[in-house]
Amino acid sequence: MWANSRRRFDAGYGVKSLGDLHGVIAFFEARLGRLHPFRFKDWSDCKSCAPDATPMPADQALGTGDGHVTVFQLTKTYTSGPSSWTRTIAKPVAGTVRVAVDGSELHGGFTVDSATGRVTFASAPTGALTAGFEFDTPVRFDTDHLAINLASFTAGEIPNIPLVEVLL
Repeated sequence: MWANSRRRFDAGYGVKSLGDLHGVIAFFEARLGRLHPFRFKDWSDCKSCAPDATPMPADQALGTGDGHVTVFQLTKTYTSGPSSWTRTIAKPVAGTVRVAVDGSELHGGFTVDSATGRVTFASAPTGALTAGFEFDTPVRFDTDHLAINLASFTAGEIPNIPLVEVLL
């Protein structure tokens, strides 16, 4: 069951050389087609802020520290008029997460799990927690085969490589 939006991508554009073809085929086969998900950079939505901005520690709410809880999940909230939706961020890019407590950026005292998007504090914080970050979208191939066009002996293309977001 999927209650929220589900992103779809076509990664076939730009695969033109035999070297590129070989790389895509190896990657596809190693993931056993649709079976294993992987990280994908959606350049239109890959940051806690606008795609052309730099993530800042106050970009997104992380939670409210109560002095007891030490683990918080990264999220990104999308708002349009009176409506909003909060997306769980499970695949932050390592080294990009910036955290603040009550508006003051922390330069230590926390770790980020880049496989789950959980921020763990060394000691339970108190106050408003915010974060800025880059992230990848977990996807899988949405096909069991690759349609390869070998235009010549030295070039070819894969015109369509469908990907679909997965729920982790």
